[in-house]
Amino acid sequence: MPEDMDAYKSKMELIETIDPEIDKPVFRRPGYDGIKTFGEIDERIAQFIRKAREDKDLTRAELAPLLGLSMQVYGRYERAFSKMHVTRMIHLCEILGFMPMEMLYSAAPHLWGRTPEEARDTMELAQQVVSLPHGTKRDLLALVKKMVALERAADGAAAETQRGEEGRL
Repeated sequence: MPEDMDAYKSKMELIETIDPEIDKPVFRRPGYDGIKTFGEIDERIAQFIRKAREDKDLTRAELAPLLGLSMQVYGRYERAFSKMHVTRMIHLCEILGFMPMEMLYSAAPHLWGRTPEEARDTMELAQQVVSLPHGTKRDLLALVKKMVALERAADGAAAETQRGEEGRL
């Protein structure tokens, strides 16, 4: 493998692993409790959509026609028997009123932060922002951009100071 790919895998914290559903090794980023198989991720997604349906007090028989599916076909998603296409996920979001990030978070929270606490905070922040009126979101975005610029400037100044101190040694 080229050097740059090794650097990329290291930077992204990817680990080579075997998944029962794939006949070749794949590279994955471990979660908080190791690397979940794709089947385990499918199970988490299935649990999420089942709970989302139940939270809306809908039965499978009531939800399936809204999706243009038979109850049996929809049930395969809730049992993690069938894999969901992104277009179906978007349709479920429209019908059940959740954001795609919520389903993805339920399956892979490690994508939202280095620790479970950071991931929860990131998800909660995103959910709070989504619920704000547009004008408030615009103001918040301007504020966050200023904060990021200040943070980057402070990081740059700290790095410059460190390089200066190392040069004197």
